[in-house]
Amino acid sequence: MKRKIVIVLMILVCFLLQSTVFQSLSIASISPNLLIILTSAYGFMKGKKEGMAVGFFCGLLEDIFFGRLLGMHALLYSYIGYANGYFNQIFYGEDIKLPLALISASELVYGLGTYGIMFLMRSRFDFFYYFRRIILPELLYTILVTLFLYRAIYMIDQKLEPKRDLKERIDIV
Repeated sequence: MKRKIVIVLMILVCFLLQSTVFQSLSIASISPNLLIILTSAYGFMKGKKEGMAVGFFCGLLEDIFFGRLLGMHALLYSYIGYANGYFNQIFYGEDIKLPLALISASELVYGLGTYGIMFLMRSRFDFFYYFRRIILPELLYTILVTLFLYRAIYMIDQKLEPKRDLKERIDIV
């Protein structure tokens, strides 16, 4: 129960930071996507189901407050969380390379998915303009923030992990 409450609080804090503080720190009206970082992190740290659940609630919050199509972001974030869950078996928490690569790929998929749903369906075909002006700067800004935020998410998750006794740890190895 404690874990679920902390995850809900983390979703709310990341949403509030993304929609307030980082909006004022935006560069050329581009801000980092903290909810993608959180969704991806829980996907590869905890697996497909938890990544999908965190992604759904992150996307639903974004849909309710900023979305034009209810459910679009929830579906996109859910897929991203689920896809990151496939990397749970090769995840090693102390190494930043895999999380950085997966969060970057998730941000790229999110940008391309948003383009496909919101712009391409409205017959706006200037993909390279959208890529240069929105997708790429948001990707770079998200990568920069990931370097700091991922460590905090990982440490919070480790604090919530139940402590195993020495005999159980030896049996696992």
